[in-house]
Amino acid sequence: QFLYFIGRAAFTTIMLRCVLRSSCSAAFGATRRFNTNDLCDKYWSEPVGAEGFQVVDGALRLQHYGGTRAFSGPAVTVKCFEDNTCVKKLAGMAGDGRVMVVDGGASLRRALLGDMIAKAAMNNGWAGFVINGAVRDVDELRQLEKLGVLALGSIPIKTDRKGLGTTDVPVTFGGVRFVPGVWTYCDETGVVVSSSQLSLP
Repeated sequence: QFLYFIGRAAFTTIMLRCVLRSSCSAAFGATRRFNTNDLCDKYWSEPVGAEGFQVVDGALRLQHYGGTRAFSGPAVTVKCFEDNTCVKKLAGMAGDGRVMVVDGGASLRRALLGDMIAKAAMNNGWAGFVINGAVRDVDELRQLEKLGVLALGSIPIKTDRKGLGTTDVPVTFGGVRFVPGVWTYCDETGVVVSSSQLSLP
């Protein structure tokens, strides 16, 4: 009888693993990856592509610091300068798969994002950050597997928090005008922006 129960337990374990594997495979199969090269091939034209399609100028030299190199979602915009009060506040709210686009005036003197705020953002469902400015805690940011982070550079000095900055306003950098809600697609090659969600090639 003891061997019977051992056998039943082993069988149940094997079946459970099969179900989990099938569920995971289905979930991953339903997730479509995008490629900014393919998006440009399909939507780009001069001076502005279909669906209000724009491409961030490569001269901006954005660098990847997050744990994922491909992320996308509707933009939530922040305009600030060496003060990340607004960034911290938004990171503590539900992200719902959105991308926080932060115009920090291209300052590399203070870091607008560090590990604690980034981890809070990831846990609250933000897809990632595009920062016209600097970050810190670079090693820790790379460990956040579900969060993308693009920024101009890094510096270990944190910002002063004086309650300065605005949210949900149009911001412009890299030759692109980001308005709240525009779809932002980021990967290893670059950043593209569309006024509406794109049909993936």
